[in-house]
Amino acid sequence: MFTVELINGKKFQAEVNEPLLDAAARAGIRLNYSCKTGRCSSCKCRVISGKADTLQDAMGLDAQEKSEGWILSCISAATTNMVLEAEDLGDACIPDAKTLPCRISQIDFLAPDVVRVFLRFPPTADFQFLAGQYVDVIGPGGIRRSYSLANADFLNRQLELHVRKVDGGAMSNYWFSQAKPNDLLRIHGPLGTFFLRDVQGTDLIFLATGTGIAPIKSMLASIDSMPANNRPRSIHIFWGGRTPDDFYIEPESAVEIQNWNFVLSREHPGWQGIRGYVQDAVLNSTIQLKQAIVYACGSDAMIQSAKQSLTNAGLPAKSFYSDAFVSSNNIN
Repeated sequence: MFTVELINGKKFQAEVNEPLLDAAARAGIRLNYSCKTGRCSSCKCRVISGKADTLQDAMGLDAQEKSEGWILSCISAATTNMVLEAEDLGDACIPDAKTLPCRISQIDFLAPDVVRVFLRFPPTADFQFLAGQYVDVIGPGGIRRSYSLANADFLNRQLELHVRKVDGGAMSNYWFSQAKPNDLLRIHGPLGTFFLRDVQGTDLIFLATGTGIAPIKSMLASIDSMPANNRPRSIHIFWGGRTPDDFYIEPESAVEIQNWNFVLSREHPGWQGIRGYVQDAVLNSTIQLKQAIVYACGSDAMIQSAKQSLTNAGLPAKSFYSDAFVSSNNIN
């Protein structure tokens, strides 16, 4: 048993070979996380003193980060007493994860490779989540995949998912070829720490690629329900895709959005909008990054590049929150 102390003074005990993230949670301390597989880097923290071993390959860190003492708490275990620099979510009221049965109520094909799925729950079901979080869907044969929630609440006993097709994926084959209304599934969640912190009076920037727009849609809906004096000063959305078909939903929000930008990364005949990558579109805008907060969701490549380029341009590192979509280790 090892003692792990955060730089804010909080402490917890970690067993041998126990992921630091799990040990902290066992002590009631909530740290950032998303994929819990060492690939997305959401749980990155820095070792101030002590040592830890990685339980599997830390794909979410590059060589320089490793040399600077950064580790991933989801796949790192203490081998000595430690002091860590890690974001403590403090008193954030994060609902506990649970497993519930559900049925498909509706499936809509929004693009050639995107479906929207609505899952309905029994009238007595109690499920709470924070806008931006995700759930695991447990499908036929126990196949389990993660999907962000696109709605902001559970008032109508339904959850909305946006699902992109993955070639050769067993769950993709189910969604696009077999799924039908009334199919019985299970969900486990909510999961992840991608949710809005205090946004009052801030310049809020959302970055998304592909179906990464789903949790952004959820967050926008949650802002709609905020009192006016708790809302951000401005909202800017940058949604990246490869073809115009990737922009599969129309913007909708009751709050004022200063810019809703569609950014195409590939050449396409007749496209008159922004070309390039979403992070470059932000850099080419007039938004003052030093006063901004960024929430990014989508491909891991976009998130890593966006964080580096935007922080280099003046965005405080602590003002960048992300949820990377990482593919399953075994899609077949």
